[in-house]
Amino acid sequence: MKGVVLAGGTGSRLFPLTKITNKHLLPIYDRPMIYYPIQTLVDAGIQDIMIVTGGRNSGDFLRLLVNGKQFGLKHINYTYQEGEGGIADALALAEHFADGHKICVVLGDNIIERNIWEAAERFRKQPRGAHILLKEVQDAERFGVAEVTGGRITGIEEKPIRPKSNYAVTGIYMYDASVFDKIKTLVPSKRGELEITDVNNAYIREGTMAFSFLEGWWTDAGTFESLLRAANLVAQSRTREGIPAGAIGSAVEGVAQI
Repeated sequence: MKGVVLAGGTGSRLFPLTKITNKHLLPIYDRPMIYYPIQTLVDAGIQDIMIVTGGRNSGDFLRLLVNGKQFGLKHINYTYQEGEGGIADALALAEHFADGHKICVVLGDNIIERNIWEAAERFRKQPRGAHILLKEVQDAERFGVAEVTGGRITGIEEKPIRPKSNYAVTGIYMYDASVFDKIKTLVPSKRGELEITDVNNAYIREGTMAFSFLEGWWTDAGTFESLLRAANLVAQSRTREGIPAGAIGSAVEGVAQI
């Protein structure tokens, strides 16, 4: 299985912090935001990784990450997204990189406490389809929300005013190679983007969508409030484990184990 980190976008909700840099290069406690999703993939046993980025500061990712040696990688792949086409549009750029393999996609501003090894192993054994991770939250209206009936996801609604459940769809998605064919059938949403929720609903209609519940805390970092929350959660986890800020080589389970 290959890994894709989606780190494009304009970061408009974090302006002016993002006026001169990409959102995913902002710090989360003692490390750049982009370190965390990369580590999520590495902790899942994935070594072949592509970063999808865009904007005026895309070259800074290469300067920061180089070939990924700080994660134990031999090489990192990069590609560029022009404009604001949405998550599914960004993922489409990874088709050549995926080359028919299963992929694990992580949104670049998603940070988790633990790891997704077990879910990744389940998907490796899954014959076809998709596998997403859900998390019960109090503010489900901020996210895609899954309706679960009889142990199966029956539908996902994007940012509903009245959520049918508290199960948020986290920014971690696992897909087989058919995801790229599904993306090609999408039409832009009202906000002019190709929505990843539409991709997930296509798998649900197909009957090939599986899911796991994510253990430990999870947060995005796309707003001022969630950016602060992410930094505090990482700091608390490090303090609890007795790991000093800036320590490289040992870390909390699942929190940037570099």
